[in-house]
Amino acid sequence: MSPRIWTNISIFLTLAIGGCALDLWTKDWIFAKQGMPDTHRPWVLWDGVFSLTTSLNEGALFSIGQGFALGFAVMSIAAAIGIGYWLAFKGAIQERLLVVALGLIMSGIGGNLYDRLGWHGLKWHWPVERIGQPVYAVRDWLHFCLIGSDGQVLFNWPVFNLADVFLVCGAGLLFVQSLRTPQQAQTNSV
Repeated sequence: MSPRIWTNISIFLTLAIGGCALDLWTKDWIFAKQGMPDTHRPWVLWDGVFSLTTSLNEGALFSIGQGFALGFAVMSIAAAIGIGYWLAFKGAIQERLLVVALGLIMSGIGGNLYDRLGWHGLKWHWPVERIGQPVYAVRDWLHFCLIGSDGQVLFNWPVFNLADVFLVCGAGLLFVQSLRTPQQAQTNSV
């Protein structure tokens, strides 16, 4: 293997493992400090704009598919296998931008899959019929909510986490990669 391929493998693994570890560490940290959702007031970092709070999402992006955590876990595993196949057998490992995009996506998959499988060990504290049951949900904690001077909510983005950031950035880079001509991609992979 060429030195470039080894470098790309290192980049992919660093992003995938490092990003996942950072995501999981931040989730553990905020849940240790803030507890389960609605048990403490959010930490406001920028009044009327940005706060840290805890939230649990049993669905996917924007809370789509609530209660379908197992299905999303299966899709995540399939996506991770697909990324590995793309890198190892379809030549994606040769293209640096693709390697970065897939490393970011893999880190997001790993962080949120960990949560969906309930490996964080959280137990539901509400509603009454779920108290003490394992939580199979993604831990979210970053919240943008723009509040006007009159106290009216102008914009309320769903609570998210670093895995979500990595997934969106990776998807954005995949989009940029798709716009490149085959000749540009070939020139840059050499």
